[in-house]
Amino acid sequence: MEEKKALKDLNLINRFLFAEVMDDPEVNQDALSIILGQNIRLLSSPQTEKEHRVSPLAKSIRMDVFSVSEEGTVYDMEAQSTYQTDLQKRSRYYQSLMDSSLLEPGVDNYNQLNDSYIIVIADYDIFGLEKYCYTFKAMCEEHSSLPLRDGAVRIFLNTRGKNESEVSDELVEFLHYMENTTDKVASETGSERIQRIHERVNKAKRSEAVGMRFMREMEERNAARVEGRMEGRKEGRMEGRMEVRREDILKLLANLGDVPDNLTEQIQGQKDEDVLMNWLLLAAKAESIEDFASEIRK
Repeated sequence: MEEKKALKDLNLINRFLFAEVMDDPEVNQDALSIILGQNIRLLSSPQTEKEHRVSPLAKSIRMDVFSVSEEGTVYDMEAQSTYQTDLQKRSRYYQSLMDSSLLEPGVDNYNQLNDSYIIVIADYDIFGLEKYCYTFKAMCEEHSSLPLRDGAVRIFLNTRGKNESEVSDELVEFLHYMENTTDKVASETGSERIQRIHERVNKAKRSEAVGMRFMREMEERNAARVEGRMEGRKEGRMEGRMEVRREDILKLLANLGDVPDNLTEQIQGQKDEDVLMNWLLLAAKAESIEDFASEIRK
């Protein structure tokens, strides 16, 4: 997980810097070519922070870097420097929403659906097998050599893998560079692609416009954190008041006799502060537990 840093000290695994750098078509092509082990040519400029929404009632997604190759294959690259436990399911959701935007209305042949890649680059090992690259394609359980040719591929990259002999040297160097984006690391690689990526990184870090965008994003994040903490404290105070109300109600009822378990559960499960306040007043006036139970059923 990456700590708060100035723009000049960010590593490429940082989501902000990653989107800024991969917005350059040539850099995006270089990164995809390294990851996939083949030359990728883009049809148009990448789109960063691309939002997909299928309905106002459904959760939207915001893809870090979305691009389309000359062959029509679509790519979503995600940089992940904060530990998350839901990346596998998240990749499934991203895949579904990305697919939903690829066919025009009226198209009745699903073979026109673009091939697609979801690529997640993380600075931790999601699967714990110490591999740099985990590639997933659908296969038949009953016949392991029978693929489901739906054109969907999901790749999870780990900057801290240990199986150098199973992947290309360039991919290993690129993943190390993602986590340690310094002049020294860049100078030690023989990859022209990584050198070009590093030039774009340095350009972004020197850019006044990029610096302003970075400052705005940090301010927005700080404001969101402050608002979240204030909301959390507010909710905590409310829950604390409600817990006191529940305890007071049960104490008053206990003076009238044994409180049935089902009534205790009903009181403990009540989440409305106004209702609890009303029940407290009823408990204070009740002459018996039966009276109280009868009143709250009304």
